[in-house]
Amino acid sequence: MAAVSLRSCSRGLSLMLRNARVAALPSQHLQADRRHKSTVQYASRPDLPKLAYRRVKGKSPGVVFLPGYGSNMNGQKAEALEEFCRSLGHSYLRFDYTGHGASEGALADGTVGIWKKDVLYVLDELTEGPQILVGSSLGGWLMLLAAIARPEKTAALVGIASAADHFVTAFNSLPLETRKELEAKGEWSLPSKHTEEGLYKFSMDFLREAENHCVLQSPLPITCPVRLIHGLKDEDVPWHISMQVAERVLSPDVDIILRRNGQHRMSEKEDIKLMVYTIDDLIDKLTTMV
Repeated sequence: MAAVSLRSCSRGLSLMLRNARVAALPSQHLQADRRHKSTVQYASRPDLPKLAYRRVKGKSPGVVFLPGYGSNMNGQKAEALEEFCRSLGHSYLRFDYTGHGASEGALADGTVGIWKKDVLYVLDELTEGPQILVGSSLGGWLMLLAAIARPEKTAALVGIASAADHFVTAFNSLPLETRKELEAKGEWSLPSKHTEEGLYKFSMDFLREAENHCVLQSPLPITCPVRLIHGLKDEDVPWHISMQVAERVLSPDVDIILRRNGQHRMSEKEDIKLMVYTIDDLIDKLTTMV
């Protein structure tokens, strides 16, 4: 079992931000200065939807941001990370999964397996050398799948409200009678504050496919550094999922960082500072190890 370090960050980041590079960053860097934002490019794949991405070239290790379900590469966390990586001269890539944002395809036709293939394609074709994968929500699940499939491309993992197995476990936690009714209906609606409709709709086929990619039933052959940030007030993905991930990975270098007032999106100014600090610390660790 991995050795797990648990840190409570309820009092903020004043002590943690002693790191000179983070502390020296002006606020506009953490809010993504649009004047220097990367341009959208498209990756063409034979017989598969094009993927939209933005890339900054630079030093290794690079950073790749994996957004959440229904989200895209233009969120606050993704843009703040680009400015941070640019300021340090490290490479950075953010992209939209199939059916998300500016990429081709329909969200309703997507599956966990399809999005996993998107991540692997990006790692194989659009990045050079080992990467720090930063996964938000669904992206936290996909980063684990990618780390298992491409260990040589994975330098470290940073999960933000990681939703490993979440669609499947949330459905399976429903009463048996309710599950039977939904299976007969062929669709499950999951309440969410992050859509205009107030819910996400998943087909039973989507859930059955997702079961093939569940990772929390057995030890995870992931040995790189892992950092898991989660808000205790996350009403979408329970924080104990990050605890489960920490228990399953085989890495000896695992930290869980719980924010007392953190919510699911973790997009408040202090949340973003914490994310940036965590990645900066990993870059220091990784470059020192080389």
